[in-house]
Amino acid sequence: MNRTPMRRGASAAAAAIVLAGIVTAAGPASAATTCTPRIQVLGSIGSSLHNPGNRQAEGVNDLGKGNLSVGVSGGLPVYWTGTTLHKVPLPAAGLDGELLAVNKDGLMVGRIFTGGGYVFTYRAGDAAIAPLPGSDDPYGEADVNDAGYVVSRNRAGVGLVWKDGRKVRELAPPANSDPHTRVDLVTGINNRGDILGTAKVDYTDDGDNQHWDVTPVLWPADGGPAVPLAPSGGGKYQESFVQGLDESGRVVGYDWYGPGYAYKPWTWTPPYTAPGTSPGLLNPFPYGTFEAISPTTNVSVGTAKFHPDEPTQADQAQLWPGSGPLLALPRLAADKASMAESVSDDGRVGGAAVNAKGKLKPVIWTCATKQAYLPKP
Repeated sequence: MNRTPMRRGASAAAAAIVLAGIVTAAGPASAATTCTPRIQVLGSIGSSLHNPGNRQAEGVNDLGKGNLSVGVSGGLPVYWTGTTLHKVPLPAAGLDGELLAVNKDGLMVGRIFTGGGYVFTYRAGDAAIAPLPGSDDPYGEADVNDAGYVVSRNRAGVGLVWKDGRKVRELAPPANSDPHTRVDLVTGINNRGDILGTAKVDYTDDGDNQHWDVTPVLWPADGGPAVPLAPSGGGKYQESFVQGLDESGRVVGYDWYGPGYAYKPWTWTPPYTAPGTSPGLLNPFPYGTFEAISPTTNVSVGTAKFHPDEPTQADQAQLWPGSGPLLALPRLAADKASMAESVSDDGRVGGAAVNAKGKLKPVIWTCATKQAYLPKP
């Protein structure tokens, strides 16, 4: 997402202040050994505020090769080289959207929310974005792997795969599903070609009985049928959101109970024949999510939360190194909210954080596992 060079010194100082007096925890050896732990504040458009429980107007959604990152600022799709912001050229005024993912070759994938919405691809230097045929869902997720395969879904509840701007595959719900089942989200693809998402049933029959079920699924790279993953929770209005998968097939996400605003981080491991597990919660938060997992180093990130109507503390970005307790990432400013959305093998974590003036800014934690700490009881 986004940060400016002139704020780097202040950000590092703020991080040092926040880290004072807490119990630190060493990260895994996979974190880059030559980087300097800090919070980079990226360039941003306008002045946005944190809006708990809603889509944010600032943030780093994915981390590319070198110093490339992609995301949203001022509600618009943008990318950064280092801390320098670059706007994605849009075909008309008044559109909004975001970049969601980028691969090692710099192919970016995003979505436009306005005017019905669609998924698009873009490369730095292109004169225009390239809408993908058949994409018509303004709120569907999307991802791209290093081979250039792009995944998302359409409003009809069909998962879609594109390559070089052409549709090459459709993704169906698991076999023997309720006939009303549709693909609700397609959230990730790894370099092996495994695809991650959810299938959902939500309808009322002629007898006024409501049918409701959400199943996390994985479509194998070999083109086989969808493999159901055991749901993290159960019961009405409780959903398993699967957000990311790594090269070995490990899956991260969260269990969500809508009426209670209850989030719980969750993980699944191949062959998915057993229910997934949760590493617990970050002290003292009652809720939390996983939004991403690194490709090969088994580092997961997300956000620890309180109910927005009972905010004992502001949301805080969290990190799990794959074992042991969840760890906190330092805030940009004391007592201000932060959230993590992406993580790379080189130790970077992307997301957003509120500064001392109360403004939401796109940020990157470098050497993130070296900054992560275990909060005092």
